Amino acid sequence: MNIQPKITPVLDPGFVPAILWNQAFEAKAAADPASHQVDIALTRNDGTCFRWSGKLLPHTGENVALNEKYVERIVKFLLWQKGGNIILVAGDDAIADMLASRYCKGGAREFDWDFIGKKIYGSPIEVKKVAVEDLPAEYSGSMTLGRNLDGYRIGFDLGGSDRKCAAVVNGEVVYSEEVVWDPYFQKDPQYHIEGIQDSLERAAAHLPRVDAIGGSSAGVIINSEVRTSSLFRGVSQEDIEKTLGKVFRTLQKEKWNSIPFEVVNDGEVTALAGAMGMNDNAVLGVAMGTSEAAGYVDPEGHIKPWLNELAFAPVDYSEEGGVDEWSKDMGALYFSQQAVARLAPRAGFQFDGMPFPEQLKKVQAAMAEGDERARRIYETIGVHFGYAIAHYARFYDIRNLLFLGRVASGDGGQIIIDKAEEVLRTEFPELKIQLRVPDEKTKRHGQAVAAASLPALA
Repeated sequence: MNIQPKITPVLDPGFVPAILWNQAFEAKAAADPASHQVDIALTRNDGTCFRWSGKLLPHTGENVALNEKYVERIVKFLLWQKGGNIILVAGDDAIADMLASRYCKGGAREFDWDFIGKKIYGSPIEVKKVAVEDLPAEYSGSMTLGRNLDGYRIGFDLGGSDRKCAAVVNGEVVYSEEVVWDPYFQKDPQYHIEGIQDSLERAAAHLPRVDAIGGSSAGVIINSEVRTSSLFRGVSQEDIEKTLGKVFRTLQKEKWNSIPFEVVNDGEVTALAGAMGMNDNAVLGVAMGTSEAAGYVDPEGHIKPWLNELAFAPVDYSEEGGVDEWSKDMGALYFSQQAVARLAPRAGFQFDGMPFPEQLKKVQAAMAEGDERARRIYETIGVHFGYAIAHYARFYDIRNLLFLGRVASGDGGQIIIDKAEEVLRTEFPELKIQLRVPDEKTKRHGQAVAAASLPALA
């Protein structure tokens, strides 16, 4: 299909927005009286289930490739947005066979099959054919964390360069501190355990008692257990499984008298902090930093047990799109310092193997000096982002898009917002999504208060 966006990214003329490709396919399928429905359920071992349905073209000739691309890209998005390790397919056995041949050892999506399946949910992804009447009903789980401000609480955030902690009394921060640490290449699990406990004790010293503890951390956190995290990259998988995977539950029981203690991904807490700061819900937070981090607060004001790992979710259907270094899949790397590094040579910069953070600093400095090469990088990211927001809006109910991260700082960040808003106005006027940046209060204490608010008091 020939897709022509109304706004072309200046440094990426071959860009094929996922949202436009999907819309074109769906219009084609809707116009064909021989089209048929396929129903998919993405489930987990705990019974969580997410449903998706769509119409496909007759599965013959050139339609085969179109059908496969449409379904596979959506399944890939759902896997990294919602999470799950069992894919149930009803209505098209050929599509089920295609997914099974890709999400397997040696398949094109072996990385996702292994990472999401084994590392996050404990068993490899399986694809099964079922009758439509045998598909389970949608069940998103019962986790409704956040906005609990009563009592004496500790909030903490574990990052790659520092640990933040705060003492919070009825929603007001009475003490906060940042402690420098270097977790990435520490092999001894005790380094991490003692560091986390040290931050908690520092905050507790400023409270008469501790009623609840809430925290955020980089990585995939499910039921307050660490499934994978860049913070623990130096620790062996055996030690992660034995100790660090359940570090928060262990501390809760052994050090904190089993008081309410909840920890989630830092992107979720960032989105929750933004929602609390703007006093609104339906917030998708996107942080453009080392990678793309995301978090979501639903229209009722709660975070949900979803992955929201949008760094791996494809937004470009071009065959020449960005290739992720881990999965080797296309269509990612558009909203991070990796995106800046990918676009820099096209803009005319020659960084010759310079680390990505240093490349970003050079581009930011050039932008501050009015360098048009830097402006073209940010304009390109902004166009990509505008189309990606419209794509995200098909999977999330969004009223507010919270925009932050190192790439978002300075004049370049405003250019990204301006171009994204131009795309939304031009291509998707029906979407009423406000792009926002965190206010100063949220930047200072919002993360700590939001983290502290996660657990409800017993």
